[in-house]
Amino acid sequence: MTLLVGLALAAAGAEKPNVVVILADDLGYSDIGCYGGEIATPNLDRLAANGLRFTQFYNTARCWPTRAALMSGYYPQQVRMDPPVARLPPWAKLLPHHLKTAEYRCYQSGKWHIQGAPNITKDGGFDHSMEILDWDRNFNPKKGNEDDRPIPNLPPKTPYYSATAVVDHALKCLKEHQSAQTGKPFFSYVAFTVPHFPLHAPAEDVAKYRDKYRDGWTIVRRRRIERQQASGLLQGDASDVEPAVRAPGDNAKAKTGLGKDAEREVFQAVDWENLTPEQKSFQANKLAVHAAMVDRMDQEIGRLLAQLQAMNAMENTLILFLSDNGASAEILVRGDGHNEKAALGSAETFLCLGPGGSTVANTPFRRHKMWVHEGGICTPMIAHWPKGIAGKGEWRRSVGHVIDLVPTITDVGGVDLSKTSDPKAAARPGRSLVPSFNRDLQEPRELYFNHSNNRALRVGDWKIVSARITNDRWELYNLADDRTERKNLAQEFPQRVADMSARWTALDAEYRKQGYGDLPAEVLPGAKKKKTAKSP
Repeated sequence: MTLLVGLALAAAGAEKPNVVVILADDLGYSDIGCYGGEIATPNLDRLAANGLRFTQFYNTARCWPTRAALMSGYYPQQVRMDPPVARLPPWAKLLPHHLKTAEYRCYQSGKWHIQGAPNITKDGGFDHSMEILDWDRNFNPKKGNEDDRPIPNLPPKTPYYSATAVVDHALKCLKEHQSAQTGKPFFSYVAFTVPHFPLHAPAEDVAKYRDKYRDGWTIVRRRRIERQQASGLLQGDASDVEPAVRAPGDNAKAKTGLGKDAEREVFQAVDWENLTPEQKSFQANKLAVHAAMVDRMDQEIGRLLAQLQAMNAMENTLILFLSDNGASAEILVRGDGHNEKAALGSAETFLCLGPGGSTVANTPFRRHKMWVHEGGICTPMIAHWPKGIAGKGEWRRSVGHVIDLVPTITDVGGVDLSKTSDPKAAARPGRSLVPSFNRDLQEPRELYFNHSNNRALRVGDWKIVSARITNDRWELYNLADDRTERKNLAQEFPQRVADMSARWTALDAEYRKQGYGDLPAEVLPGAKKKKTAKSP
């Protein structure tokens, strides 16, 4: 179904599909069962078994750039979102603004994190919203908004967990829709704050995984690789572990904040057998809490699916599940600090997965959130739509990116973006994924990446990538033969590197001009602040 088909169906009075986008936060590529993980995710696995799993779907390596790209259909640099400056360009309409022209009701639940559209209903175009603003407290949040108005703080010891609260609000919107908006299609954007740090999870969920990770990083990762190879997801071998890559953040400050647990923390992905018994126990327990967060997210997704079934909406609802970036190697302490005497995963603790756990979560790829090697930018992506997708349990090796979601969702909704976009809007770099719903497409793509001085360009199967820690030297990989970036071909093909790096530079300049071209020089990223004269 292309846009022309979608528009023809709309003109003929065919029922428009509902759309649900479910976004996880800092979820690793292999963390869910249907991508090789050992964590119990039966609801996501069921969606995958009755839909499609994309193997080469990309994000932007970080929370807010991905969310801006998902909602706008543009690279974050095109819409001033990496780094964020002022607000979205006036021409950058978000997805609900387009869907409203086709009579969609639009609902947002959870993490927003698009600085340029601070009022989700007023600026973002949603009919109802619930914004979680406190990402440091999964049990006792201190700030949030509902329909652009502050939510009162919860009294102490009120039962609350962020993933449950996100789905509670999504269900509230869907039930209201069922009773008051019968006949209208809906778009529900369900954005979790898990399994992002801090590692917080309900105690009963943590208990399920208490002994699951005692064998350690090396064995758990190898088991994931074997499952990925057996399922056909991974063709070849996984990347090598990179113990030289340190956890991002102020490690000295983190060690102070962790107290005695600093002795049990590991700031590099060293071999499991090199850890002390205390470190092994501590790291296994952290992995258990991370698994519990993913497990709880899946349980909440199950409640969301049950509501869709109660509305008789499952057949004609396009459900897309993905993550905003890869798992994080960061180690830091924020929020209410860390109490080393409290139970791991409880509200009084503040722990992060770290590079050892993140390496497992991002199996089979290299690096982590913030990097633009595959581990930072490749997300699991499930597409489920019984009425529109014939394939069941199939892999899709078609290349996709979060910039494709706006053209995809408006495509299935019969919305002509050429008519609903601002006349001054830049050309969108994404394309509809709908053709790949029917068959595996191997059409070459050009995808640009730039975050925190980590850069990459993919052209067809070739990818150049550079990272801050390698002094910005370009590496070159042929992903058709080397999906996990094991063999750097830069010295063998210097001209290809030169051509692709020149193309990256041109694209970077073009996208930044589109995003920042109308702003005065003093507010641009990296601009030096003018000194003000001192009073006499």
